[in-house]
Amino acid sequence: MPETDTLSRRVRVGYGLGSVATGAFGTVPGLMLLPYLTDTLGVAAVVAGIVVVLPKAWDVLLNPVAGRISDRTVDPRGPRRPWLLRAGVALAITFALLFAGPDLDSTVLETGYVLVLFLACASAYAFFQVPFVAMPAEMTQGYAERTRLMTWRVAILAFTILLAGATAPAIRDAVGGRDGYRLMGAAMAVVILVGVVGAYRGTRDAPVGSVAPGAGSLRDQLRVVAGARDFRLLLTTWVLQALATGCMLAGVDYLAGDVIGSDGASTILFVCFVGPAILLTPLWSAIGARVGKRRAYLASSVLLGLGAALAATARVAPSGIVFAAVAVVGIGYAGCQVFPLSMLPDVAAADSRRTGENRAGVYTGVWTAGETLGLALGPGVFALVLALGSYRSGTDDAVTQPDSALTAITLGFSLLPAVLVAVSLWWLTRYRLDDSLHADDTDDAQEAPA
Repeated sequence: MPETDTLSRRVRVGYGLGSVATGAFGTVPGLMLLPYLTDTLGVAAVVAGIVVVLPKAWDVLLNPVAGRISDRTVDPRGPRRPWLLRAGVALAITFALLFAGPDLDSTVLETGYVLVLFLACASAYAFFQVPFVAMPAEMTQGYAERTRLMTWRVAILAFTILLAGATAPAIRDAVGGRDGYRLMGAAMAVVILVGVVGAYRGTRDAPVGSVAPGAGSLRDQLRVVAGARDFRLLLTTWVLQALATGCMLAGVDYLAGDVIGSDGASTILFVCFVGPAILLTPLWSAIGARVGKRRAYLASSVLLGLGAALAATARVAPSGIVFAAVAVVGIGYAGCQVFPLSMLPDVAAADSRRTGENRAGVYTGVWTAGETLGLALGPGVFALVLALGSYRSGTDDAVTQPDSALTAITLGFSLLPAVLVAVSLWWLTRYRLDDSLHADDTDDAQEAPA
């Protein structure tokens, strides 16, 4: 492991640039793909939900494999950095093609095209994201330094979500129709490529850990990871909150257009959501340094859930109330990104210190698989809620939704995510590694029971 705990600002920013790629890919399909399928291609809501979920379900299986492969990669640039470039470029290309499908005059063929390309995107993303998320456990031993590193990452992530979430619908609406989606896909592919190259070049001076790869098969490694109590608790919390976020992300376009009654409201909702995150991420970092990561994570989760619950008034309250509720969600969301992402390398580093083996890639693979599952199920669950509310799919802008569909959109965007966040707190309150580390930032503390 590196002898110093402190990273240069250049490395922190360089690493954070990887969030440009993860933020764009994590935001745009969750925001745009379901409406693209239901309202542009005319795919039934349930079928569209399946198309969105299946490639992500494949990622759940692929991510641990990607982590294992990166653990065992031997390269002068380190085991992780080569994958940033290889997989990142593939991700940008396949993403541009995702929304660039030809007019095939067949809903079945066009749906199949989207499914195949989204599967290719998801596969490339697995081999970019897993090594990227694994890097902090090897770049520094510092408990506090990992939070500083994540502060940069989450701040850049929040800015990217704002950029992608606000401009993607604007580009689509400015051009209109399928050509609007095609241009939007190409523009977002360029954004992804900027993040990929920035992260690859920005981390070239980052320390690289020397802990040996874990022994045994992938199944053996997964068994060890599954036995880490604090990792299981943290992962369960993260997955449930990813599911909640996925539901809200999928519902933005529907809430703006059908409930609030303004397509431009989707951009305002994103500004309300991400603006506070950009401004308050450093404040959350300072709060975590004062009270501990777990306590700060609890506080931010409560804010996230309360904001989502308040958004349940969308059908009866003025739009300003809804925007304010989403701003509260954004305040909580910032903390819900900073802390778990800095707690994950704590768990992986504790395991490495205790065993002398490097399972960071496997830990990260399982982690990102859980995140992928949650974010994928979010649009799928939201699509199911739409179907239960008798949502009417179609390519005609004049389609009028029944009252039941408007209720389903509102509850799927608000109350359902609020309940998921509340349930996640049961696991988070039982996480204990953070308390030991915060009380005594020593090697022995790093070996607290996992």
